[in-house]
Amino acid sequence: MTPKRQRMTLALLAVVAIVGAVLLAMSALSDEAAFFYAPADAASAPVDKPVRLGGMVAPGSVKRMADGVTIAFTVTDGKATVPVRFSGIVPDLFRENSGVVAEGKFLAGGGFVADNLLAKHDERYMPPQVAGKMHKSESIEQ
Repeated sequence: MTPKRQRMTLALLAVVAIVGAVLLAMSALSDEAAFFYAPADAASAPVDKPVRLGGMVAPGSVKRMADGVTIAFTVTDGKATVPVRFSGIVPDLFRENSGVVAEGKFLAGGGFVADNLLAKHDERYMPPQVAGKMHKSESIEQ
Protein backbone atom coordinates (compact mmCIF):
# COMPACT_ATOMS: atom_id res chain seq x y z
CA MET A 1 0.00 0.00 0.00
CA THR A 2 1.34 3.41 -0.90
CA PRO A 3 1.65 6.19 1.70
CA LYS A 4 -0.98 8.23 -0.15
CA ARG A 5 -3.48 5.38 0.06
CA GLN A 6 -2.70 4.88 3.78
CA ARG A 7 -3.40 8.56 4.52
CA MET A 8 -6.63 8.40 2.55
CA THR A 9 -7.75 5.28 4.45
CA LEU A 10 -6.94 6.86 7.83
CA ALA A 11 -8.79 10.06 6.90
CA LEU A 12 -11.84 8.06 5.80
CA LEU A 13 -11.81 6.03 9.04
CA ALA A 14 -11.54 9.24 11.09
CA VAL A 15 -14.54 10.77 9.31
CA VAL A 16 -16.60 7.59 9.85
CA ALA A 17 -15.64 7.53 13.55
CA ILE A 18 -16.61 11.20 14.04
CA VAL A 19 -19.95 10.75 12.26
CA GLY A 20 -20.66 7.65 14.35
CA ALA A 21 -19.84 9.48 17.60
CA VAL A 22 -22.10 12.39 16.67
CA LEU A 23 -25.00 10.10 15.80
CA LEU A 24 -24.56 8.14 19.03
CA ALA A 25 -24.52 11.35 21.09
CA MET A 26 -27.60 12.72 19.34
CA SER A 27 -29.59 9.52 19.93
CA ALA A 28 -28.63 9.51 23.62
CA LEU A 29 -29.55 13.17 24.10
CA SER A 30 -32.86 12.99 22.27
CA ASP A 31 -34.36 10.93 25.09
CA GLU A 32 -33.07 13.31 27.77
CA ALA A 33 -34.03 16.63 26.17
CA ALA A 34 -36.67 18.61 28.05
CA PHE A 35 -38.02 21.72 26.38
CA PHE A 36 -38.66 24.92 28.34
CA TYR A 37 -42.08 26.60 28.28
CA ALA A 38 -43.43 29.77 29.85
CA PRO A 39 -47.06 29.80 31.05
CA ALA A 40 -48.05 31.81 27.94
CA ASP A 41 -46.73 28.93 25.78
CA ALA A 42 -48.57 26.23 27.73
CA ALA A 43 -51.36 25.93 25.15
CA SER A 44 -48.88 24.75 22.52
CA ALA A 45 -46.95 22.44 24.88
CA PRO A 46 -47.12 18.66 24.36
CA VAL A 47 -49.18 16.60 26.80
CA ASP A 48 -47.48 13.77 28.76
CA LYS A 49 -43.97 14.63 27.51
CA PRO A 50 -41.18 15.69 29.88
CA VAL A 51 -40.82 19.49 29.75
CA ARG A 52 -39.81 22.39 31.97
CA LEU A 53 -42.19 25.14 33.02
CA GLY A 54 -40.64 28.39 34.22
CA GLY A 55 -41.98 31.58 35.68
CA MET A 56 -42.83 33.27 38.96
CA VAL A 57 -44.83 31.74 41.81
CA ALA A 58 -48.04 33.76 41.94
CA PRO A 59 -48.69 35.58 45.23
CA GLY A 60 -51.17 33.80 47.50
CA SER A 61 -51.20 30.66 45.36
CA VAL A 62 -49.14 28.22 47.46
CA LYS A 63 -51.40 25.65 49.14
CA ARG A 64 -50.08 22.77 51.23
CA MET A 65 -52.12 19.57 51.12
CA ALA A 66 -53.13 17.53 54.17
CA ASP A 67 -50.54 14.81 53.47
CA GLY A 68 -47.77 17.31 54.30
CA VAL A 69 -45.75 16.47 51.19
CA THR A 70 -47.88 17.73 48.30
CA ILE A 71 -48.20 21.39 47.38
CA ALA A 72 -50.23 23.17 44.73
CA PHE A 73 -49.30 26.58 43.39
CA THR A 74 -49.65 28.73 40.31
CA VAL A 75 -46.83 29.74 37.96
CA THR A 76 -47.24 33.00 36.05
CA ASP A 77 -45.28 35.02 33.53
CA GLY A 78 -47.51 38.09 33.67
CA LYS A 79 -49.48 36.99 30.60
CA ALA A 80 -50.87 33.60 31.66
CA THR A 81 -50.97 31.25 34.64
CA VAL A 82 -50.61 27.48 34.97
CA PRO A 83 -51.64 25.46 38.06
CA VAL A 84 -48.85 23.16 39.27
CA ARG A 85 -48.92 20.21 41.67
CA PHE A 86 -45.74 18.84 43.26
CA SER A 87 -45.12 16.01 45.74
CA GLY A 88 -41.77 16.02 47.48
CA ILE A 89 -39.35 18.19 49.36
CA VAL A 90 -39.59 21.83 48.35
CA PRO A 91 -36.32 23.80 47.89
CA ASP A 92 -35.48 26.32 50.63
CA LEU A 93 -35.63 29.26 48.20
CA PHE A 94 -39.14 28.34 46.99
CA ARG A 95 -41.65 31.03 47.98
CA GLU A 96 -44.29 33.31 46.53
CA ASN A 97 -43.09 36.05 44.16
CA SER A 98 -39.89 34.14 43.40
CA GLY A 99 -38.70 32.40 40.26
CA VAL A 100 -39.23 28.69 39.79
CA VAL A 101 -38.52 26.05 37.15
CA ALA A 102 -40.72 22.96 37.41
CA GLU A 103 -39.73 19.78 35.59
CA GLY A 104 -42.61 17.47 34.77
CA LYS A 105 -45.52 16.98 32.37
CA PHE A 106 -48.52 18.99 31.21
CA LEU A 107 -51.93 17.38 31.76
CA ALA A 108 -54.72 17.25 29.21
CA GLY A 109 -56.86 19.52 31.42
CA GLY A 110 -54.30 22.31 31.37
CA GLY A 111 -52.48 21.68 34.66
CA PHE A 112 -48.89 20.64 35.26
CA VAL A 113 -47.54 17.83 37.44
CA ALA A 114 -43.97 18.50 38.57
CA ASP A 115 -41.43 15.79 39.37
CA ASN A 116 -38.74 18.27 40.41
CA LEU A 117 -38.66 21.94 41.47
CA LEU A 118 -35.76 24.31 41.00
CA ALA A 119 -36.05 27.58 42.90
CA LYS A 120 -34.28 30.55 41.38
CA HIS A 121 -32.76 33.49 43.17
CA ASP A 122 -31.89 36.87 41.74
CA GLU A 123 -28.46 37.78 40.45
CA ARG A 124 -27.74 39.91 43.53
CA TYR A 125 -27.88 36.91 45.88
CA MET A 126 -24.80 36.42 48.00
CA PRO A 127 -24.35 34.07 50.98
CA PRO A 128 -24.37 36.01 54.27
CA GLN A 129 -20.83 34.90 55.13
CA VAL A 130 -19.46 36.36 51.90
CA ALA A 131 -21.65 39.47 51.94
CA GLY A 132 -20.32 40.52 55.35
CA LYS A 133 -16.70 40.26 54.25
CA MET A 134 -17.14 41.97 50.89
CA HIS A 135 -18.94 45.03 52.24
CA LYS A 136 -16.52 45.54 55.07
CA SER A 137 -14.49 48.64 54.32
CA GLU A 138 -11.21 49.42 55.93
CA SER A 139 -9.42 52.73 55.81
CA ILE A 140 -5.84 52.98 54.74
CA GLU A 141 -3.66 54.62 57.33
CA GLN A 142 -0.81 56.73 56.11
